[in-house]
Amino acid sequence: MDLDVLAVQEVEDIDTLRHFASDDLGGLYKHVVLIEGNDPRLIDVGLLSKLPLGGVTSWQHVPDPLNVDQPVFSRDLLQVEILKPDRSERLLTVFNNHLKSHYVPFTEDAEAGGQKANELRRRQCDAAAAIIDAQMRPDSAYVVVGDMNDPPDSPFLAPLATSPTLKLQFGLDDVHETQPGPGNPPPPSPNWTERFKASGKPAEYTLMDQVWLSPALAPKKTGAFVDRRTKVGGDGSDHDPSWVTLDL
Repeated sequence: MDLDVLAVQEVEDIDTLRHFASDDLGGLYKHVVLIEGNDPRLIDVGLLSKLPLGGVTSWQHVPDPLNVDQPVFSRDLLQVEILKPDRSERLLTVFNNHLKSHYVPFTEDAEAGGQKANELRRRQCDAAAAIIDAQMRPDSAYVVVGDMNDPPDSPFLAPLATSPTLKLQFGLDDVHETQPGPGNPPPPSPNWTERFKASGKPAEYTLMDQVWLSPALAPKKTGAFVDRRTKVGGDGSDHDPSWVTLDL
């Protein structure tokens, strides 16, 4: 991976991200963004960029319509403007998400807790779609990325993924793997970034980490990729990174 812009999730703080950029990535990214979000576990969304940045907006304070005293986003919706190298104009805007997970505490009813999490994810997509619609024009260049914690065709992502106003185009429908994935037999499709195997059951492969392109940006896509880890551990991440290339 040698990307101009890298959106990240589950980062503890800005210092951790800066150390990652300098120590592990060799100073590849000059511009580093992270705003502390809502998760009590102190995991946040952030962004690394070789290109200069413009405005950075956190939407973490948007209220949950079912409980206006609580934020709707589990972490944040981070909006970041990516500029041309000479800062003369904006190339695109990135909206980075990390939607509600499927985790249900052992003390709760699994079915009821799962449905509650699904419905929160749906409200998060509703909120994200409304924000993006208000911030962007129909001809704006932007991407919506992140750990969506559901497959692209999930009904709980539909308010964002199939918004009739935004008309987003899925960026990973023709994905290429950097190397073959694990498993014998191998997964039926390369379209996955997260592998989960319950004891005694076959492994499940899901495309959780997604890239959605605005109508203005979709025709400029030149490729879509998933980088397969050589060790399926989970020390740094239990997901494989996905990305698209764009001719801007």
